Amino acid sequence: MNEKRRCQWVEGQEQIYLDYHDNEWGVPVFDDEILYEMLILECFQAGLSWITILKKRDFFKEAYDDFDISKVIEYDESKIDELMSNEKIIRNRKKIEASINNSKIFLKIQEEYGSFSNYIWSFTDNKVLKDTDENYLTKSKTSDKITKDLKKKGMKFVGSVTIYSYLEAIGIIDNHTRECFKY
Repeated sequence: MNEKRRCQWVEGQEQIYLDYHDNEWGVPVFDDEILYEMLILECFQAGLSWITILKKRDFFKEAYDDFDISKVIEYDESKIDELMSNEKIIRNRKKIEASINNSKIFLKIQEEYGSFSNYIWSFTDNKVLKDTDENYLTKSKTSDKITKDLKKKGMKFVGSVTIYSYLEAIGIIDNHTRECFKY
């Protein structure tokens, strides 16, 4: 049996992690709906492991109205309380409040740039960063620059490590290792 070789960080992990690595991680994303979902999930991941978020992803999708941004921006104190009582998601009030705040800013960025995709990809001139000094790090000059801009726009829970992870997730940074079949 000839098993696929993957990035070392995912070897021996659960199937949900293997599927994520094989089908999503490092694949360039230009669809604003997916970019939005991943940004919300990455912000919840701050301080936690990504496998924790992957296991809760469907619950987040349900709790966050299928990541319908037009609904999320309308969330009020009652909805925050509902999310805080949902044991299937990450119950962190600051992260929940940040997700609503960040949704509003995401919309403003869409209005200003025509799409969030146009905005986020502009930082690399629409190019995937591969085999660069940015590989195997937890943050980079690019993630620092995006973080600074997002924070200036008012986003929260968007530190450089979170944004670096986001850039890997959405394929702006492709860090599949040479031995990986996805390289």
